Amino acid sequence: MPEPVSPSPPATPIPAPSPVVDAGTPGAAAPSGAAHRLRVTLLMAGSCLPILGAVLIAPVLPRMQDHFEGVAGAKALVPVALTIPALALALLAPFAGVIVDRLGRKRLLVVATVLYAVFGTAPLWLDSLGPIVASRALVGVVEAAIMTCCTTLIGDYYSGRVRDRYLALQTMCASASATAFFVLGGVVGSAGWRAPFWIYAVSLLIAPVMAAFLPKRQSGGEAASAGASGASQRPSPFPVRRLAGICGLTVFGAMVFYTVPVEMAYLMDDLGVESTGAIGAATAIASAATVTGSIAFTKFSGTPARRLPAVFALCAAGFVVMALAGNPIVLIVGAVLNCFGTGVLLPSLLTLAMSKLDYADRGRGTGLWLAAFFGGEFVCPLALLALDGLAGSLAAAVGVLGLTSAAVGGVLLLFLRRGAAAGAAGSAPQK
Repeated sequence: MPEPVSPSPPATPIPAPSPVVDAGTPGAAAPSGAAHRLRVTLLMAGSCLPILGAVLIAPVLPRMQDHFEGVAGAKALVPVALTIPALALALLAPFAGVIVDRLGRKRLLVVATVLYAVFGTAPLWLDSLGPIVASRALVGVVEAAIMTCCTTLIGDYYSGRVRDRYLALQTMCASASATAFFVLGGVVGSAGWRAPFWIYAVSLLIAPVMAAFLPKRQSGGEAASAGASGASQRPSPFPVRRLAGICGLTVFGAMVFYTVPVEMAYLMDDLGVESTGAIGAATAIASAATVTGSIAFTKFSGTPARRLPAVFALCAAGFVVMALAGNPIVLIVGAVLNCFGTGVLLPSLLTLAMSKLDYADRGRGTGLWLAAFFGGEFVCPLALLALDGLAGSLAAAVGVLGLTSAAVGGVLLLFLRRGAAAGAAGSAPQK
């Protein structure tokens, strides 16, 4: 459905966005200009809002727990207030993708960004724990729409190596913002457990700028060509089979990605480190390695599928070092090794999924991929808890996850070699 046209154009014309081209094409230039930079900034800011929802209130959970100490079930409900947005996002992202494809990316993004402020600040006015948890679930609902729209728009506006670069930038911004929001939540939380919820109102500043300056459709000719061919061709079925394997791999990749952020504090504590400052510094170092990996992703040549076996092997090596660490320094070295790998892993999985999607399917496909990723995030601590019980310690559980990562890398390498052999046999000259 086309976006509504503003009834009264502005007095000063808004500069048109610079044309988007595939930087992988010989002679092509990367997009540039003020409109392009603003567009990228808005998409990255929108992509950080779900991260804000995931970590902002983590530092104030103990204060929140004390406030609701006399409420039945508070011991479980207070932590759920932190995690339920991720669960809601995982469950609803596929439906958000369907709505994106039918209603349009920009319209849904702007509405969801406004509602993000409404639901995010609701705990400022609510006195009961049940309604607060419900408002947090609604935050997850609009996060599903925001993340799906932003990722889909990156796929719409860019192609080829340019698209890969901005998907990697999205990962880098998300990783860096997680650390920044955790610190911000702790600082603001010193004024009381409700204070960090004010920060959700920042989306009210972003939404009008998105409405004014984001293009209503992709800048390239993809939609035009799709529209031109639509009259003569029936729409192709949604590529379920092509995405199923990628989404399954993404669930496991998300578990690998989130293990260090979720479990680093517990692993440090097991080694006798109780200082929150030292634990925070160790987590920040690991987070910086993730950002470095995302930057490195943009410099690599070749397809993401070909590098996945090596990336999973690198993540596995980091896990094994962490599992065998006898002191905090070795643990941090293993975490850095693993997080550098996950910084490459996430954009590799995302760009691989995007390469399988046409314009008409991109919203639904992105929603499914995000559901797989955030589903893996939700499952991660539960899986490690189960492995902890079976292996006898958290470090051993991380080691088991490392061996599994290595096995996944080995299977992927086998598939790649079989595919290459089949391709070579198919291209051999017939006698």
